[in-house]
Amino acid sequence: QVQLVESGGGLVQAGGSLRLSCTVSRLTFGTYAMGWFRQAPGKEREFVATISRSDGTTDYADSVKGRFTISRDNAKNTVYLQMYSLKPEDTAVYYCAAKWGLRDPLARKYDYWGPGTQVTVSS
Repeated sequence: QVQLVESGGGLVQAGGSLRLSCTVSRLTFGTYAMGWFRQAPGKEREFVATISRSDGTTDYADSVKGRFTISRDNAKNTVYLQMYSLKPEDTAVYYCAAKWGLRDPLARKYDYWGPGTQVTVSS
């Protein structure tokens, strides 16, 4: 059974940094694009960032562009989300997801999801 497990969430002050990790098992990692999404209380799940299977091409939501960086290590079956200059509005549960084939910002295109990790940014 495919498993995605996020880690690295927590409580941080505004302006601080966090790095999220997502380790994937029982999946041919190099054939899947990876994405990060988030969901705040009372809001719909929204796209944060995505990275292609092998050449490292990335896309970001406008709200995080210049502050967040997505990367992956195919040898470790892991995708990362480095977050800088965090704001209270970044508070959400962050999910990683895997999509066979090309990267995409649409959550419904993704095949597998992790359980999420909470990020809370205090003002």
